[in-house]
Amino acid sequence: MFLALKKSRLCKNCCILSKQSILTANSVVRNHGLTSHRNENVRSISTGVPRFSHGTDRWSEDFQQYGLTFDSISSKPPKDARVVICGGGIMGAAVAYQLAQRGWGQHTVLIEKGRIGEGNPWHFSGLLGELKPTYSQVLLAQTSLELIKEFDRKGLPTGWKQTGSLNLARTRDRMTMFRRMKSQSVAWNVECELVAPERCKELCPIIETDDLIGGLWIPNDGIGNPNAFGQSLVKESLEKGVTVVENCSVVKINQHNGRVKSVDTTNGSVECVYFVNCAGFWARQVGQLSEPYVKVPLHAAEHYYLHTKPIYELESSIPVVRDLDGHIYFRENNGCLLAGGFETKAKPAYEDGDIPASIAERKLPADWDHFHPLLEELLHRIPTLKEATLERLSNCPEAFSPDCKWIIGEAPEIQNYLVAAGMKTVGMSAAAGVGRAIADIITQGYSSVDLHELDISRFLGLHNNRKFLRDRVREVPGLHYDMNYPFYEFRTGRNLRMSPIFPALKEAGAVFSQVMGYERPAWFDKKHSLDEKGVPKFKIASTDGFGKPHWFDHVQREYENCRERIGLSDYSTFTKIDLWSKGREVVDLLQYLCSNDVDQPVGSIVHTGMHNRHGGYENDCSLARLSENHYMMIAPTVQQARCKAWIDRHLTPGGRVSVSDVTSMFTAICIMGPFTRILLSELTDTDLSPKSFPFFTCKELDVGLANGIRALNLTHTGELGYVLYIPNEFALHVYTKLMEAGQKYGIKHCGYYAMRTLRVEKFFAFWGQDLDTFTTPLECGRMWRVKFDKGVDFIGRDALLKQREKGVERMYIQLLINDHDPDIDLWCWGGEPIYRNGVYCGQTTTTAYGFTFKKQICLGFVKNLDFKGKPLPVTNDFVLNGDYEVEIAGIRYPAKANLHSPNLPTKYPDQEREAYKATRDKSDDSSLLAYNKW
Repeated sequence: MFLALKKSRLCKNCCILSKQSILTANSVVRNHGLTSHRNENVRSISTGVPRFSHGTDRWSEDFQQYGLTFDSISSKPPKDARVVICGGGIMGAAVAYQLAQRGWGQHTVLIEKGRIGEGNPWHFSGLLGELKPTYSQVLLAQTSLELIKEFDRKGLPTGWKQTGSLNLARTRDRMTMFRRMKSQSVAWNVECELVAPERCKELCPIIETDDLIGGLWIPNDGIGNPNAFGQSLVKESLEKGVTVVENCSVVKINQHNGRVKSVDTTNGSVECVYFVNCAGFWARQVGQLSEPYVKVPLHAAEHYYLHTKPIYELESSIPVVRDLDGHIYFRENNGCLLAGGFETKAKPAYEDGDIPASIAERKLPADWDHFHPLLEELLHRIPTLKEATLERLSNCPEAFSPDCKWIIGEAPEIQNYLVAAGMKTVGMSAAAGVGRAIADIITQGYSSVDLHELDISRFLGLHNNRKFLRDRVREVPGLHYDMNYPFYEFRTGRNLRMSPIFPALKEAGAVFSQVMGYERPAWFDKKHSLDEKGVPKFKIASTDGFGKPHWFDHVQREYENCRERIGLSDYSTFTKIDLWSKGREVVDLLQYLCSNDVDQPVGSIVHTGMHNRHGGYENDCSLARLSENHYMMIAPTVQQARCKAWIDRHLTPGGRVSVSDVTSMFTAICIMGPFTRILLSELTDTDLSPKSFPFFTCKELDVGLANGIRALNLTHTGELGYVLYIPNEFALHVYTKLMEAGQKYGIKHCGYYAMRTLRVEKFFAFWGQDLDTFTTPLECGRMWRVKFDKGVDFIGRDALLKQREKGVERMYIQLLINDHDPDIDLWCWGGEPIYRNGVYCGQTTTTAYGFTFKKQICLGFVKNLDFKGKPLPVTNDFVLNGDYEVEIAGIRYPAKANLHSPNLPTKYPDQEREAYKATRDKSDDSSLLAYNKW
């Protein structure tokens, strides 16, 4: 984004014309030895007399510069179309462009309630970077950068300038984070370099470096103008047949039988097949224009952009600088400095829910007191800023999601209703990539990028509560530049979803993590469980470092209890879905959705995947057959909305199969360890012997004085034990009985971190951590759970058969790290690159310290890449004949690869426990091409 220096001239790329500004100095405040002149819109930083800028917050765009004319833009939508896009900003324009590229231009309508290009030049930073927190976000950002550069080569306005970006580190932990990012960059194809403070000074001479330890230099990053790029997208879309409608508001999205049917606007109705909510700042309000509502959890927070007047001899080539420990950034802007930041405690905007109706009204007076901490950091990092004259401080609120991630995908409430929102100030960096993903979903039914971490179905209704969003938005913006420690826990929106045994767990010393709003013990620390008044404290988990964590000893004790005595863990967060029908309809549905054979005897438990057409995991679950036509599905916590939506999309009309989310109806208590059968036998009259109640089966039990308890003989960790699904009214009673009867067996509370270690040691994969929508059973060693011969053409069958014939191009393995001192060396936390024979071959997914192996353990995928990076088939021999290393923050450690779930030594060996292998059940080291004999 380039700001015109002379108000009478037009900037080459963005055509900003400022006509007038009436500024009045209201007060003079002295600070840092500077004279600051303040009014509602401007504050000058100088050493002398106040200087005032001339400009206006209203930006009038010259449409003809981009070939846009009022004749080419409509005021009334057509009566029918295939796709209606709400929002003519950069995101809506990107979706329209990507659809037009696929030949859908004539069938696409882009609706904007104001005017196209109505954005304000003072209200965006234009930072473009490709190194994001996760691989999926990196791919989307790289797609955006490619299109921006392509437009620039064609001469289309984008404001693109390659400046590089320099991230600064003041602390050792920040530098460790940079080293981890550098390691990951190899896998993500991002060029970057670790630099010393002296090099930081060379790259950006205006910064103070005395307090720096180093930095991370990303040379291919740059800056752009979102308004110019957005208009170029619209121009290209118009040329390819897209209908663009201005001054038209969407008032209602209509659905029939759960699918989008039409869109009502202030200028007429449009019959359509797809609706895309790209309303950005207003996406949550647009979500409320349908019945049922579509949840788009966003809330606005104040966000500031500081613009200076031209600075003498300021180099145009200085990079974008991010001082993450100071929570600030700045860039050169046509001879001026543009700066901003993400404060640790943000200020919610429009807390009363009264959202401004237009872009012109989306501005607030600058709160200098709130901005002051960021200003101090800027003055510290850029000493010459004290001599600069301020143009203005703009306060333009931005909308943020509850987890600080983008919101993308098909809404679980209405089919063919898609959302692309919550881009949190980096819309230009995300737009083209997200636009392509949305266009892919519409035109081919799936995205070429795995979007599960960004999918809108990761949210529940509680996340869309306005008061929840208001509280959470105070915390979220600061996460942009916060230290990316493992297992981050939000401090806001807590004590929200709690199982009935939550008070007892808190009293027992639980330190809580949160997932899907549910409080879940991470570990227990009884010693520090009470406050100064003797009342049980609510403690939130934290991991403030990249080495051995402070909770290590607690988790070790809990782990050992689960292995050698009895551990009790709260599993209530797991997704629980009941499915039933009068006839066999539910069996037929599940046979179609699942790759395993679910038509097993009543009382059986079947572990199965639900796959997409490419064989990837849409869900990984356990199905307990409660009766002939009644199943209970247990799925990962994060699947609560997602898996139900997946099932609903495949229900046949007529409502013959009933599907009910019963997650909140049952408290799930898991007891695991060698003495669990003896313990539970004391509390129930049911025969629990292996012959009567074998492994991987279920029964309804009475426990204590309670009845109707669904007991599953499994633990999801590979240990002996049971998961008891207890009606909530009986939960506290059953918990109390278990704890009382278990004392003589050494029962102890155990948290999620111990469960994680147990399953990593046993080589158990979890969806959302190891498995995703692109992972197949052949790749992760679960082919033995796929039943091609069950007589049903289940979803993904053809793709899996083709892959079995062709061979896999990546394989899920377990790595044991050697020559690693857990007390001194940095730990693996996931995402570390894996090297085979010195050549990069994959990345870790889930990691943990194995208390039985007494080593760091990594799960992950490896590939067989040729010298050009093209994947070749991976076999068991390829895996077992390689020498492996795992790179942790720049240091490589040797590792041993395992293909099969290991047998761990124990004082109490058990045939049932050792018989079950979650990964590659058969210990056959033959080629993975020979699956047919399994």
